[in-house]
Amino acid sequence: MARRAALLSFALMAFFTALPSSAKPRLDQLTIVTASGEHTVDIEVAETEEDKALGLMFRTSLGPGRGMLFPYPGAQEVTMWMRNTLIPLDMVFIRADGTVHRVEEHTEPMSERLIQSQGAVAAVLELDAGAARRLGIVPGSKVRHRHFGSPRRP
Repeated sequence: MARRAALLSFALMAFFTALPSSAKPRLDQLTIVTASGEHTVDIEVAETEEDKALGLMFRTSLGPGRGMLFPYPGAQEVTMWMRNTLIPLDMVFIRADGTVHRVEEHTEPMSERLIQSQGAVAAVLELDAGAARRLGIVPGSKVRHRHFGSPRRP
């Protein structure tokens, strides 16, 4: 079983490495402002429906200070799941003004349990499991990024 998972992981890594750059999510940064300070996160932006559907599936790791942003054109109820996602994640649900609405910590890998925003949000930020607690991300924290009408400060 472990060998099969390793082969699948290798095959998928080779597949995604071979994708043309236009097929890969755009790289960017955002800043999260918490009681403990400002934290810069290197992100991939899942702009297309294909990017959103794939998300972080089949990845075997996501380093500290890295994440994926799922932006939506307007505030809406958002539902996520962990199907084919091999690593635990923290999901940060963000309102249109950049305020953190809700945080779901340590999501269960490979689960089909629905994880809901529980309110209208304009984006979801996925981080490595434990990052929300480590950085102090709680409802009311602020996220600066052009998607929320606030550019990231250098």
